[in-house]
Formats: sequence, C-alpha cells, structure tokens
Amino acid sequence: QVQLVESGGGSGQAGGSLRLSCAASGLRFGAYAMGWFRQAPRKEREFVATISWGGKSTKYADSVKGRFTISRDNDKNTVYLQMNSLKPEDTAVYYCAADKTGWSLDTDAAKYDYWGQGTQVTVSS
Repeated sequence: QVQLVESGGGSGQAGGSLRLSCAASGLRFGAYAMGWFRQAPRKEREFVATISWGGKSTKYADSVKGRFTISRDNDKNTVYLQMNSLKPEDTAVYYCAADKTGWSLDTDAAKYDYWGQGTQVTVSS
C-alpha cells in the first residue's frame, strides 16, 4: 500500500521560512517524479514544484520561483519543500504527489498517481 505522509506545516509570518517533508512508503521511490501542489480556500489545487526521479531536474510555478526549493533524498524516501520569503498568499493546504513517469516534470495534477493527505501552511502578514 502506497503512503505519502506530509509534515512540517504550521504557521509562519510573512518573510519567514518553513520546510515541508513528505515521507513515502510502499513504492519504489527512486523511480518516481515527485511534486508539491497546494490548495487555498475556495481555489483550485495548483502546481507548486516538481522534481525528477534522480533529483537533477526541477520545475517551479512562477509564483514561488526563487523562494521555494524542492529536493529529495532517495535513501530516505523523502521529498522536501523549503519555503523562504513566505507571503500570506502562500497560505494553503500543501500536498505531495508521486508520478510514475519518473523523468517527467508534470505540472498537471491529473498526471500524478499517488497523493498525501496534505499539511496546512498559514502565513500571517
């Protein structure tokens, strides 16, 4: 059974930092591309960042480029999202997801095969 478990969410102030983690089990983690998405209240789920199976390629949404960094540790079956220079508009539930097309940098949520339950991030001004 595949499980993706996010952690590290919480509250922060504008300009601050948070680091999200997503621990994976039940899948050959190193073969999957991993992504982060978020969903704010009354908005659709949106792409944040993705990283290829080996970690050499990444892609970011324009809204987080230069502020967020996605990384992975295949030995620990974990993907991370370092969030710096937080803004109130970053407030959302953040989800990690696994894409069996490991080389692809999909920004479309429909392309992802497995999802975590999400972790809340709240940024105050």
